[in-house]
Amino acid sequence: MNINVQIERLILDGVSVPNAQRPLLQAAVEMELGRLLAVGGLAPSLVEGGAVPRVNADSMEIADTGNYTQMGQQIAHAVYRGMGS
Repeated sequence: MNINVQIERLILDGVSVPNAQRPLLQAAVEMELGRLLAVGGLAPSLVEGGAVPRVNADSMEIADTGNYTQMGQQIAHAVYRGMGS
C-alpha cells in the first residue's frame, strides 16, 4: 500500500510555533501519520482514497514544546485517533 500524507493547514489552539520551526513540525506530523497509517491501516471509509478536509483531534498535553519533532509525533497520534483508524 502506498500512502502519501500531505497536510495543507494545521491549526493548533493554544500552541505557539515560531515560523522557522513550522516546516519541521509539519514534516514530523506527516511522517509519523504516514507511518501510523502504514502500520495500523486506514479506516474503512478512507480505503478508497481521497482527501480528508478536516480531522478533529482530542485535546492533548504537549510534553516538550521546544522539541518540534516530538510535538509533531504527538499531534500525528491524536490525528490518527481522530481519523477513526
